Amino acid sequence: MTDKQVNKGQASAYDASQIQVLEGLEAVRKRPGMYIGSTGPQGLHHLVWEIVDNSIDEALAGYCTEINVTIEEDNSITVKDNGRGIPVGIQEKTGRPAVETVFTVLHAGGKFGGGGYKVSGGLHGVGSSVVNALSESLNVKVHVDGKIHHQEFNRGKVVDDLEVIGETDHRGTVVNFKPDAEIFKETTIFEYDKLATRIRELAFLNRGLRISITDKRVSPEKEESYYYEGGIKSYVEYLNAGKTVLFPDPIYTEGEQQDISVEVAIQYTDDYHTNLLSFANNIHTYEGGTHEFGFRTALTRVINDYAKRQKLLKENDENLSGDDVREGMTAVISIKHPEPQFEGQTKTKLGNSEVRTVTDRLFSEAFNKFLLENPDVAKRVVEKGILASKARLAAKRAREVTRRKGALEISSLPGKLADCSSRDPEKSELYIVEGDSAGGSAKTGRDRKYQAILPIRGKILNVEKASMEKILANAEIRSLFTAMGTGFGGDFDVSKARYHKLIIMTDADVDGAHIRTLLLTLFYRYMRPIVEAGYVYIAQPPLYGVKQGKKITYIQPGKDADERLAQAVADLPATPKPSIQRYKGLGEMDDHQLWDTTMDPAKRTMLRVTVEDAAKADAVFDMLMGDRVEPRREFIEANAHYVKNLDI
Repeated sequence: MTDKQVNKGQASAYDASQIQVLEGLEAVRKRPGMYIGSTGPQGLHHLVWEIVDNSIDEALAGYCTEINVTIEEDNSITVKDNGRGIPVGIQEKTGRPAVETVFTVLHAGGKFGGGGYKVSGGLHGVGSSVVNALSESLNVKVHVDGKIHHQEFNRGKVVDDLEVIGETDHRGTVVNFKPDAEIFKETTIFEYDKLATRIRELAFLNRGLRISITDKRVSPEKEESYYYEGGIKSYVEYLNAGKTVLFPDPIYTEGEQQDISVEVAIQYTDDYHTNLLSFANNIHTYEGGTHEFGFRTALTRVINDYAKRQKLLKENDENLSGDDVREGMTAVISIKHPEPQFEGQTKTKLGNSEVRTVTDRLFSEAFNKFLLENPDVAKRVVEKGILASKARLAAKRAREVTRRKGALEISSLPGKLADCSSRDPEKSELYIVEGDSAGGSAKTGRDRKYQAILPIRGKILNVEKASMEKILANAEIRSLFTAMGTGFGGDFDVSKARYHKLIIMTDADVDGAHIRTLLLTLFYRYMRPIVEAGYVYIAQPPLYGVKQGKKITYIQPGKDADERLAQAVADLPATPKPSIQRYKGLGEMDDHQLWDTTMDPAKRTMLRVTVEDAAKADAVFDMLMGDRVEPRREFIEANAHYVKNLDI
């Protein structure tokens, strides 16, 4: 039989019988990633938010004031609210109780047609049924009309019909679910801190709503309750805790137009960085969108108009740029929209065009009024922008001088960069290596096709305390900006990245950790999109080498490194006696060892740097690298006992 005959036979087998129709929730179990993003830890925790979102929707509708989230002893989750309760009557189309329909039919819920909810988040009605499909078991109790209604499900299928199991003088819904280990093979263990962070955020975004979290897996039980009457104004105060602010109370504005409500809270600090968080229907829009665009436009215009009217800027002076007026600003934007349009499946960018106009108009009117009524605060805001403008112009002059020398042009890459031959960014890796000695080993040990090496000498500038002018004057930082090809600060363009793996490779000692922190501060503050894109990694060179004869066993970093070292020694025969080497510097390894342990994709271990909680990351960088000593001292005192071996 010829190849053509084989192919023809295979093609003829593709007929109507090959087409699968997945009934009910089978599609969710077959392709869970399509509904919750992944079956890793992120997707696991997403289950909680789909149920919590339903309770939040009740709060947005004005019927719920309290939500309780509990991690039970068996690691299941219980979400309880005091809303109206999911309807228990018969749903006309399915002929089954409405609560059963909500948990067993995709796109069933009160979020369609405008009758149930004016504003909602979640996955547009698929949340409850998706959680049910991906849970080993799910129980729902509805307290309504003086009765407790109960129904149980197993992997999306009905176990028992809805029944009344008691009487009650409360109202609301209680959902308990246990994730299915057949789906979440990596882990089914919920992280308390991850849940608590998002719950606190939801409390900020929904003023007057009390949300609590309890962990029954520990003794004594751990419990926290969040309630913020100030809403996002309290959020800004929380973000700026410990920072030097230009005025004590955040500026807060709110308004509604075309059924779109807009809340903005802003406050300025004396540092150089902008911290802008935006939300749409409680969903964190990491990539911004039309609400952010409208806010930015209004902020820049209103401040410039005010500065010109008050003669704080002369008529011939150049207008303050967007970056100028946002320097040192912490802001939270929260909009509620009856029909939000999110770009991308992960809902990280708002796309409704009308939101830009509404946000601009509402914020402009309120902010302009505030500036006129608070001239002292207004003057501080404008003066902060003017100082930023002067620093920007000085940095621009420094940049132009540098460019004339050719140091920031891609055609003139840094002389110490050993580039790779590949021009495919997805395959290319840039190792930032501490010291020329280790850089030499890395250069000779690497795979030149796709691995580039950039040695850095000593410790780079702490950008947390520096102006852009000083940053650009630092040769090591300029070399890094140039090698990446992305630009920096306001000119940053992640699509121009020459490498999609930026790997920090430093010594396993205190100095190496400090250099790593300085680099991470630079990436977070001035190249943050590469962090958010998942391009930044931390190499994990071995801590120990156990040698017996010609055989070497390497011990990688980790909490149990000492135990693994002891086990490795115990596993070796008594003769010849094994020797143990503690690697404190990369320069102690030759090129072959560095490749085998740290750079070979088939063997290496790397940590990917992510920014799951931007507010926490901002606070940590400010605490570790900022001007204030007291918070840093408190952190060291609180965590000093975790240090086992301190290299001095």
